[in-house]
Amino acid sequence: MSHGAALRRASGDSDLASHMMHDHRNAKLDSQTYGMLEFAEKLTISPGLMEETDVVRLRDLGLVDEQILSLVLVACKFNLLTRIANGLGVELSEGFQSVVEKWIVGPANEQPWLMDPK
Repeated sequence: MSHGAALRRASGDSDLASHMMHDHRNAKLDSQTYGMLEFAEKLTISPGLMEETDVVRLRDLGLVDEQILSLVLVACKFNLLTRIANGLGVELSEGFQSVVEKWIVGPANEQPWLMDPK
């Protein structure tokens, strides 16, 4: 929810944010963004099926190796933190969403590096 709210605010496109939260395949995305999401999804769901051709496909979409490494690291970090929370049975309190939303429209919005869509 917090990522969807951040995307909605940064892009001004609530349809895009909704599609991204539920199924990125329904969003109007450029081929490079779509390819990155497909790569990240495969790495998350079927890491044992990753092959060199997956990386080559990203290069064909215009990504350089540093960008591919960043994509892998972001996906892995997200997956690691999620697995830790799941493994420890972490549950978010009912008020957590409102705290996140206040942060997104307040302090987070004041951080150009965080809110810049580049």
